[in-house]
Amino acid sequence: MSQAKSTFEQWRILQAVVDYGGYAQAAEKLNKSQSSLNHAVAKLQTQLGVALLEVRGRKAYLTESGEVLLRRSRHITRSVSELEQLASNLEKGWEPSLLLSREIIYPMEHLIDALAEFEPLGRGTRITVLDSVISGSAELVESEAVDLAIIGGTPPKGHLAQPLCNVDFQLVCHPSHPLASMAMPLDDQTLAEQLQIVIKDTGQIARGELGWLKAERRWTVANFHEALVVLAKGLGFCWIPSHLVCDAIKEGRLARLTLRGSTHRQVPLSLVIPNRDKQGPASQLLEQLILKNHSVLEGESE
Repeated sequence: MSQAKSTFEQWRILQAVVDYGGYAQAAEKLNKSQSSLNHAVAKLQTQLGVALLEVRGRKAYLTESGEVLLRRSRHITRSVSELEQLASNLEKGWEPSLLLSREIIYPMEHLIDALAEFEPLGRGTRITVLDSVISGSAELVESEAVDLAIIGGTPPKGHLAQPLCNVDFQLVCHPSHPLASMAMPLDDQTLAEQLQIVIKDTGQIARGELGWLKAERRWTVANFHEALVVLAKGLGFCWIPSHLVCDAIKEGRLARLTLRGSTHRQVPLSLVIPNRDKQGPASQLLEQLILKNHSVLEGESE
């Protein structure tokens, strides 16, 4: 590896001379002598063998080559600054990355709202969001494979959960499907004779699929977006979260079905921290923002 001819400080001085409009102004901002700045830039130009600045009157202007190199240097100095900030954060215990699992029925827009608030405060922490279903969510909590988890239903034994919201489900099919033209409410036997679309459990030892499971004819897909593609082809019926289908029902692209004895279906969602003892400051901040976001949402709905 060849040794660098220039230094981080030389490029920082060049940027200051350009940004502040000259050597005198940059010297004042950097609390350095003007002669030291002149020397640093002159030495940089000599080392590179390229003219970066030219002085006209009392002001220094970038050459064409200087503009190209200065633009690239900003990326480098920014990366160095971010690297130093990361080192400082790690020293203070701030996590460089967080892994969060989301039960797929949880509205993604709620999570994005919290993440948008987290981003400017997160000190560069990288976020990975995993989608999970039923026992897959519980397994991630039990194995402490994630830092935070949004789960549906009852939390795994030994873990406390903070309630977030309830998600309502709608039983739907395509308007052209035979079920859509039948008298409502439908009975169990009628549904059992039709093709059902269900969502696959993501657990290593799957305990079931997501949905009413009495139909003998069944297609299992990975998520609700795939289920909606199937429904759009006029195939099958499916229980789908209301926030994913309300517009389609209003616009007539999907038909809402009612089932005798089960007119309403709802699943509670909660936030779980798999290991409180190991929770770091970045995880704590994201937890607070997720809970705060739901407090705001509850206030708006009242």
